[in-house]
Amino acid sequence: MENESKPLKLNVKRTFIIGFAFFGILMLWQVYNTYCPLFLTETLVKNNGGKETDYQYIVGVLMALDNLVALIMLPIFGALSDKINTKFGKRMPFIVIGTILSAIVFPLIVVMYAINSLAGIIAMMCLTLIFMQMYRNPAVALMPDITPKPLRSKANAIINVVGYIGAILGGAIAIIIPFKSYRHNTFGLLIPFLACCVAMIVTIVVLFIKVKENKIAAEMADEMRRGEQESELEEKVAEHTPLSKKNKISLIIMIIAVFLWFASFNAVETFWSSYGQNHLDISNYSLFTIVLTIASLASFIPAAFISEKIGRKWTIVIGLGCMIVGLMLIALIPQSKEFVKVNNLDYHKTPFALFPCFVLCGIGWAFINCCSYPMFVELASGSNVGKYTGLYYAASMLAQTLTPIVAGLLVYQAEKWDILFVYSTIVMAAALIVFIFVNNVKAKNVKIKKGLEALDQD
Repeated sequence: MENESKPLKLNVKRTFIIGFAFFGILMLWQVYNTYCPLFLTETLVKNNGGKETDYQYIVGVLMALDNLVALIMLPIFGALSDKINTKFGKRMPFIVIGTILSAIVFPLIVVMYAINSLAGIIAMMCLTLIFMQMYRNPAVALMPDITPKPLRSKANAIINVVGYIGAILGGAIAIIIPFKSYRHNTFGLLIPFLACCVAMIVTIVVLFIKVKENKIAAEMADEMRRGEQESELEEKVAEHTPLSKKNKISLIIMIIAVFLWFASFNAVETFWSSYGQNHLDISNYSLFTIVLTIASLASFIPAAFISEKIGRKWTIVIGLGCMIVGLMLIALIPQSKEFVKVNNLDYHKTPFALFPCFVLCGIGWAFINCCSYPMFVELASGSNVGKYTGLYYAASMLAQTLTPIVAGLLVYQAEKWDILFVYSTIVMAAALIVFIFVNNVKAKNVKIKKGLEALDQD
């Protein structure tokens, strides 16, 4: 009875270490999304002639192909990690093996670019994605495996903070080594890719040493059972029992909403480097990505505490609203190519008006991501977290498979870049309209430690 009345507490130190896997994932993703579209565009222009906009539809298709691989592999590895159990745990074998293989293949993308092999670039991109998906799903599922449901937004916020530090580092490297200056310097272009690989290996070694999956799962068994009773769902989830009708409807709505907001965000994420270089004609386009990332980083923890007050659903609604306003403002701000003379040299002005827009988008994206995955796996029981993690990422990866094709086609047909943010604004608004119908009620009388006590370090 004493344990039943004791408030649930989050082990911040352990959650922070679990976030190390996400650190490597987001650092790699930042480098991947910055350089790969440029590698593809440069190789296509070099081999076929023409201008950059002529190939954005093709680049969109090629960027979508690797996401198609992820769409297939994510649910497979999620389900597999649910079913196996080794002395190292359910998730850890996938995390370690996937990390090592990703680190081996990722730098080979640069090698293929250096030898001007379009097929080689695509092949190495696909292999990187396969190995990344081998450990991405299990790495993400590790948190809800050992975190009670009411604490998952806070845990997810911490993991995202760790991950976004990796994204910031990836973006900073891209600023230091801009593609435009290093396009013919293979060694220079290898630096961001090798830095990602080293960071991934180091963080996973720490994770493997510090987090003993089976031991922690056994220690957390009682709190996990209590967390199930104190979840945000009106109708609770039981082991080996089908979802209720209300929960099935919520699941379908969330799958659609996740698809839409990732479709919106990934269109910008995929084409921003090309947009910045070819439309704004700036080399510091990564600076805006870093601003967005820092804004997100600063917003994850506040989003977690806000979700405790108003619930995850309305926290996500606020985030979607911020994203819509930010994207709409970017779409409405006229893009000019004014010049400023410095020592008789022409420099393009940095479009400073975009900074607050990216800050707003960063805040909104943090509010969405802090609560969306915990809300999704709220519908999972202890035995199928990997399966529901797979569904979540299948929805997001399907969006990232289709949206580069659609956005690239729109840019190609319009023959101008302005259409990109119009598309993203409309799709994000559609996500809000769909998501508002999710039927999920905040739990009553959940006993969670408050203030500094909530951040338990044991």
